[in-house]
Amino acid sequence: MRVLLLVASLFLLAAAPARAQTATVDDTARFLAGLPPSADSPLAALAAEPRWKQHASGFDATFRQAEARTLSRVRNWAAANLSVKRPTLYYMFSGPDFLYANAFFPDATTYVMAGLEPVGHIPDVQNLPKATLPQALGALQISMRSILSFSFFLTKNMQGQLRATPLNGTLPVLYVFLSRAGKTLRDVSLVYLDDDGTPVAGARPAGKTGAQGAKIVFAGAGGPEQTLYYFSTNIADDGFRSGGIGRLGDKLGEGVAFVKSASYLMHSPNFSQVRSFLLDKSAAILEDDSGIPVTYFDPAKWQLKPYGRYLGPITLFAGRGQPRLRELYAKGRPTPIDFGIGYRWRPNESNLLWAVKRDSVAAQ
Repeated sequence: MRVLLLVASLFLLAAAPARAQTATVDDTARFLAGLPPSADSPLAALAAEPRWKQHASGFDATFRQAEARTLSRVRNWAAANLSVKRPTLYYMFSGPDFLYANAFFPDATTYVMAGLEPVGHIPDVQNLPKATLPQALGALQISMRSILSFSFFLTKNMQGQLRATPLNGTLPVLYVFLSRAGKTLRDVSLVYLDDDGTPVAGARPAGKTGAQGAKIVFAGAGGPEQTLYYFSTNIADDGFRSGGIGRLGDKLGEGVAFVKSASYLMHSPNFSQVRSFLLDKSAAILEDDSGIPVTYFDPAKWQLKPYGRYLGPITLFAGRGQPRLRELYAKGRPTPIDFGIGYRWRPNESNLLWAVKRDSVAAQ
């Protein structure tokens, strides 16, 4: 009887339909980035089709140009000039810009990024209708054009682009940047910030006000495990406190900060809390002139080193010029930079300020 039961069980298992294999998060990211997924991935067949190969070829050319024109130069400059390091990078007003966060600060173990752009759903290429995939991949490339060409996202355009495709939100863009940076994605989850600033897995429950976001765990070749948090949240004064990023910062402790192409928002009194947060939680801040005005850096606490060339704001942000920053550039003998960054994205027009707390300099 036992033998008969065993034979029957084996027969039923053999007759049952095979369970569909699920693509790993890393294979999904590689597929979206135009990089071949693993040979045994359920996405391998899609990656063999001519339309995907065209997508891959387009990204190959685009990233090759960005690498030669800007990214390799950024990495070389950062290695030579950014001497103060901390495990955490705070990158407010970032959108899904892991591209430059990683180029300037490749050794961070935790990236905390925030912007208005929506998080979206965790990408699931397998369940997309096949007919919609070429359009979705095309929209993904379009959404990234401005940052790959000019080093910043056009927020209003991107918000519409990221909502108008089955691959919606910032996660597909982050997947592409991580894969193209040579990272292996190990895990992804939606998270929200609890009342005390703790990231909690899942969608934000009704009644909670903490920022909704995503957590991606990844690693470079032979490198340590790293974590990226992206939060879609209002970081003006009426949203920063309730969003909980400040309380998350209390848990993570002192880090370094990065600000670029931030629409000069921290020049306004309506963004005083995020400005104070960065000044308090950062051992050093790298920013262009759209970040924290130099008048907020107490000379007794901060050491300021200018790089590049300060020409003042572009016409769109007229009225946000900084006489003290212009004076700093006139007296500080700034070192040129050979790449473009920020709104003045040509190399001979770009500016960067490396602000370091004096007690951090003494500790180096």
